[in-house]
Amino acid sequence: MPDPHATAEVTRLLHAAQAGDDTALERLFPLVYDELRALARRQRGGWRGQQTLNTTALVHEAYLRLQEGASTAEGGGFENRAHFLGVAAKAMRHILVDYARRQQAQKRGGDQHRVDLDAPGLSIANPDGPALTDLLALDGALDRLAERDARAAQIVECRFFADMTIEETAAVVGVSTPTVKRSWRMAQAWLYREMQG
Repeated sequence: MPDPHATAEVTRLLHAAQAGDDTALERLFPLVYDELRALARRQRGGWRGQQTLNTTALVHEAYLRLQEGASTAEGGGFENRAHFLGVAAKAMRHILVDYARRQQAQKRGGDQHRVDLDAPGLSIANPDGPALTDLLALDGALDRLAERDARAAQIVECRFFADMTIEETAAVVGVSTPTVKRSWRMAQAWLYREMQG
């Protein structure tokens, strides 16, 4: 559980960045660095074949993307710490998918293993970990889910890619915990069917 004073400072800096303070995100980075590292460790730790993409590189690449996105008109800013971490998880997902595509392009094939969507909590923190090809399959299925139900796709990003709790996911998405639970179950079933087909 984060320190309430640190959380308040993070929110203050996020609002300052949204208001145009160019140095706010630079001051924010040290405050959220440990959380971003933990998030990156969870993201990459469960996927085999990612030895060249280390946790630090993933954190810094994600942070650069977040900083770039915040400076553009379509960035829209971050509402609070939870929203920031949710966006960070999405950025890390895209970085990992880009990495997996590059790896697959180099290999052109290889073993494919299924992502276990029945696993408790649907966490990627599996010590054996699915292959990078599974990440590409999941990414495609998640994009199709987003076309049907954007909120359910966002919930999957929070739960699966960021390993957030139901409560943290509810805070990021802005819905109740029962809504997250229902959408999470539906999304798991939908993704399972989609990836089996």
